[in-house]
Amino acid sequence: MRLITFATGVSTGLGIVEDEQVIVPDPKEGGWCSIAELIDAGPEALSRLKRSLPSLRGSRRRLDSLKLLAPIPRPRKNIMCLGWNYAEHVSESAVVSKREASVPTDPMVFTKSVTSVIGPGAAIPVHAGVTQQLDWEVELAVVIGRGGRAISKQRALEHVFGYTVINDVSARDVQFRHKQYFLGKSLDGTCPMGPWIVTADDIPDPQALRLQSRVNGVTKQDANTRDMIFDVATIISVLSRGMTLEPGDIIATGTPSGVGFARTPPEFLKAGDVVECEIEKIGVLRNPVA
Repeated sequence: MRLITFATGVSTGLGIVEDEQVIVPDPKEGGWCSIAELIDAGPEALSRLKRSLPSLRGSRRRLDSLKLLAPIPRPRKNIMCLGWNYAEHVSESAVVSKREASVPTDPMVFTKSVTSVIGPGAAIPVHAGVTQQLDWEVELAVVIGRGGRAISKQRALEHVFGYTVINDVSARDVQFRHKQYFLGKSLDGTCPMGPWIVTADDIPDPQALRLQSRVNGVTKQDANTRDMIFDVATIISVLSRGMTLEPGDIIATGTPSGVGFARTPPEFLKAGDVVECEIEKIGVLRNPVA
């Protein structure tokens, strides 16, 4: 099931995408007003929604007639992100920084501010007064459905509500100048997300998904999630060892090789560019650069 959040004037709505049509459940008939509300209602609520789909009351609209927002437009907490989770990305980064390529033995975790989140089609600001090195990063994002602490790797995928696409846009000069990731990863508009959430039952194996990024139609990244150093189940298990994961938490699982700063010569986004991030079984997240 593909779930979207769309703008309706000053408010938002929840929709279910079927081909090029969107079913908008009527909240008065037991529907939910938002994806976050549906997640909060628990796994049984999603199962009930799926069972009722053939007879669901509500309006139908064309997908291309709606303005899509990020599936969770304002996450309650920062997006948790993994750095260096693909070996080839570790290697290309090491070449640029002139250090030994050492594959991490534990996940490297940082966060992106919730104010960085934008939806499909929204413009990524160039932030010309802040950075000259805006870079792209396609990533599989995991949305937690059932919270918990000390989650075993064997049961970790049972806690997943669904998956979406994130472009972890990064201001490299800010990132490297401050010797940490948070500022360079959290500029406004640098976390495009979407175009929807695909529920976990439609992606039983998150480690078998091709992911790509393109800038102005030219492929920059092309890899598969099977190449992750730490798979999704491991990531969830490690993050939850001493920290409670909550429904609606979002985890970006890292980017493969092919980012701009590691190219020869380096390449960075500029006004007028169009960035596409695509993940198999999910879809294409497309954003212009303002």
